[in-house]
Amino acid sequence: MGQKETFRRVLHYIKKYWLYLAASIVMASVTVALTLYFPILTGKVIDLVIGPGQVDFGGVFDILKLMVVIAAATGLAQWIMNVCNNKMTYRIVQDIRNEAFRRIEILPLKYIDAHSYGEVVSRVIADVDQFADGLLMGFTQFFTGVITILGTLGFMLSVNVAVTGVVVLVTPLSFFVAGFIAKKTFTMFHLQSETRGEQTALIEEMVGNQKVVQAFSHEDEALAQFDEINGRLQDCSLRAIFFSSLTNPSTRFVNNLVYAGVAVVGAIYAVHGGISVGQLSCFLSYANQYTKPFNEISGVVTELQNALACAARIFALIEEEPQTPEPADALTLTDVDGRVELSHVNFSYVPDKKLITDFNLAVKPGQRVAIVGPTGCGKTTVINLLMRFYDVDSGKICVDGADIREVTRKSLRENYGMVLQETWLKAGTIRDNIVMGRPDATEEEVIAAAKASHAHSFIKRLSKGYDTVIGEDGGSLSQGQKQLLCITRVMLCLPPMLILDEATSSIDTRTEIRIQKAFATMMQGRTSFIVAHRLSTIREADVILVMKDGNIIEQGNHETLLQKKGFYAKLYESQFAV
Repeated sequence: MGQKETFRRVLHYIKKYWLYLAASIVMASVTVALTLYFPILTGKVIDLVIGPGQVDFGGVFDILKLMVVIAAATGLAQWIMNVCNNKMTYRIVQDIRNEAFRRIEILPLKYIDAHSYGEVVSRVIADVDQFADGLLMGFTQFFTGVITILGTLGFMLSVNVAVTGVVVLVTPLSFFVAGFIAKKTFTMFHLQSETRGEQTALIEEMVGNQKVVQAFSHEDEALAQFDEINGRLQDCSLRAIFFSSLTNPSTRFVNNLVYAGVAVVGAIYAVHGGISVGQLSCFLSYANQYTKPFNEISGVVTELQNALACAARIFALIEEEPQTPEPADALTLTDVDGRVELSHVNFSYVPDKKLITDFNLAVKPGQRVAIVGPTGCGKTTVINLLMRFYDVDSGKICVDGADIREVTRKSLRENYGMVLQETWLKAGTIRDNIVMGRPDATEEEVIAAAKASHAHSFIKRLSKGYDTVIGEDGGSLSQGQKQLLCITRVMLCLPPMLILDEATSSIDTRTEIRIQKAFATMMQGRTSFIVAHRLSTIREADVILVMKDGNIIEQGNHETLLQKKGFYAKLYESQFAV
């Protein structure tokens, strides 16, 4: 996304809070007007102090009282302006984060699979924080700076046009210098933001998999990879900071030229009686105030370049193509029997690499269908298609005769109970994780589900039982305990269709036997899809699908497939050969 387009998007978010913006501009104008009126009063005080014995103490005292009132009013106006700026900035940031998170929730899984979690997190957290800092600085200093420049010129013109002309002639040079440097910094800050996201992704990956890193002595390689990314981040950050740091001294040089020009020309006019000494003092004060905003604005421009670069990355996420929207007249699945049909299904993750081709399957209500085959044959992909995590390239999948692309995703997924090989638990209590699918479940129902999944005994041994708080991804729970909680979650809901993808892979053999009995009870009258590598767990399946290279090569029950002495028989014998 280009800089202009990014800026337009930022204005779109600002427009919602135009009242805060208007109030901020009004208060900035009041602040600047009162600040600029101060040098006039100072000049009048100087002119009232003509010499020894000629001081108008009454006039000076009156002006001093007015100056105190003006100082207080200036402080109040500045406080109101800062409140408006803060409210506006952080509400805009809140809107952007909400929109980004909502977009993540509706992004197709192929986007999440193609991007590291750390990189996505970096966009939503670090980039938005950087954007907030730049936006707040812009609101706080940019408006005040511009109004100060315009106001100062107005006040100087009211005092003396010729001296003001010196200021106006030198001003364009400052704009030229700031504009030239700003163009250079945007590219550098954008590269810095991207590299920082890459670094965050690596840190998240290494921390999340620290056991694997240490188990395979991968620390040196991880450090080398981090050093390489950190080195690139250092290079682009230094270049960004180098160009941005040129702005302030460059504009200060121009500002000093303005101040010197005003001092020389003003002094000549004062000597010839064109202006008073108090007016000269007023002019020098204005020249200083006029040039100061250029330094601030140059810093703001630099910070805005960084902010826009970060905004471009978060807006790119927000504008990612969402998952295929549901039809306006999408059906809501109710009273599902569990009849599932896959007709001439074709699917691949990568267009030029075929995976599932002309896949056909008809499952009757209540049937237990096991899917087996070598790694990469498409077993889990079939599950992804059934749940509509991915849409088929061609063909269709129907539940109770309805094409799943014509029903709501929510109603489709509510009718599936899913236990995966990879467990997922959120930070919270044990109970919070169990009732995820049924928040209104009673305590008795939760305990009954836990007993059915054989999780109740280990839960009661925890410090606070069902109220025990666990960290992200289960904290200190064992893999088997986490798996039992995931099974309990499904036990509590008991939908008409079940998907068990290596559901007992992390459980000891003794508990697995008990779980299999619980599953057998749970699967009674429910359509079930079971993905398993351990063939001992699927002997009781009504239909076993043997997959290879995305196709069903054998189909039948356990005994029938053994008698065929085909691919399934070889898989079975390889596991149970003596």
